[in-house]
Amino acid sequence: MFIIPLEDEFGWSRTQINISLTMAAFMGILAPFVGRLMDKHGARPIMAVSLVLMIVGFFLRAAMTELWQFYAFSALIFIGTPGASMLPVGRLVGLWFATTRGRMTGFIASGNNFGGMISVPIITAVIAFGGWRWGFASTGFLMIGVLILVMFVVRDKPEDVEKEVGKRWMPGGDAGKAARAALQGYTTHQALRTRAFYFLSTGMALQQFARTSVATQFYPHLEQIGFSSTQAAAGLMILAFFAITSKIVFGTVSEWITARWAYVCVVSLQITGLAILLFPDGATFTWIGLVIFGMGMGGVGALGPLAITEMYGLKNFGAIIGLTRPAMIIPTLIGPIMAGVIFDMRGSYDLAFGITFGLLSIALAGFVLAKPPRPYQSLSIGESPGEGDQAGGT
Repeated sequence: MFIIPLEDEFGWSRTQINISLTMAAFMGILAPFVGRLMDKHGARPIMAVSLVLMIVGFFLRAAMTELWQFYAFSALIFIGTPGASMLPVGRLVGLWFATTRGRMTGFIASGNNFGGMISVPIITAVIAFGGWRWGFASTGFLMIGVLILVMFVVRDKPEDVEKEVGKRWMPGGDAGKAARAALQGYTTHQALRTRAFYFLSTGMALQQFARTSVATQFYPHLEQIGFSSTQAAAGLMILAFFAITSKIVFGTVSEWITARWAYVCVVSLQITGLAILLFPDGATFTWIGLVIFGMGMGGVGALGPLAITEMYGLKNFGAIIGLTRPAMIIPTLIGPIMAGVIFDMRGSYDLAFGITFGLLSIALAGFVLAKPPRPYQSLSIGESPGEGDQAGGT
């Protein structure tokens, strides 16, 4: 929604604007360190500091006048992103809802897409009546509300869970005991010695091209193929709605077939939806492609933390999932620039979408090959998972 207003205001090219998205590389660089800090100090202080960085970044964006400022302030936002939302979800859900973590992760992660769905008309209206600067500033004000909620609500120690036992909203069973059991698992060193870690990391990284080179370009793409701005905004809302549905559905499905096989399902849907979008036969097929792609894209946000928890436990969850993030620097750096350069050269995103189709196919193979290691309960101290990749269960 900001791409075209920024082009009109400053005369920046699509490539120059998309370079700002490559600042998301900071998420991959910093995630291992942020994850380790979260394991040590808990989720709340990490979330609070991270949200402050993001709030400052959005307010500074609202005052920017130069391209380098856009890049610098975008970097500040992305520096705060891992600790604000990406990493805490798995830890918090794993502690509070240890026996139903799949469906609860789906519900909680769907907040990201719900925000996307309701923010499209809100931010579109703000930009239309107040300009893009107020669009960025309003996001900063909303995040101040999130920061206040974090300070009053977030708790992530087993004793915090035990205090709530017996209250009506609490999950059944011995929640405190389940929370303590959930805090066991692989060491970081043991996780890095499993083949599953590298197949998962590869699949997670390549899958991100669906976001960095496709989803971020949908609004201008829809306008470029003839949709009005209202129709393009509706397209993003549909994408967000089905992404919400995907998280809830596949979060629950992961409890039946494991998160790894749920990953196979959602990436298959992304490939199918993108194929339909590549070969449109009128607006009807474009809408169908958006629905299918949304159903595939959304589930990813829930399944990453679930797959790591299933295979490696929560003991070093932050550090282990953080180590999967550096590989995501590749799609973060390449995806937006590739899409922007291809559009500037060809006037179309079709080639960028086609390349992403091929990369998603490789990601699908990575998840299929990521056979889980031996359950961490069966490892003795210092023992390597070794051939456990062939053992099957978690």
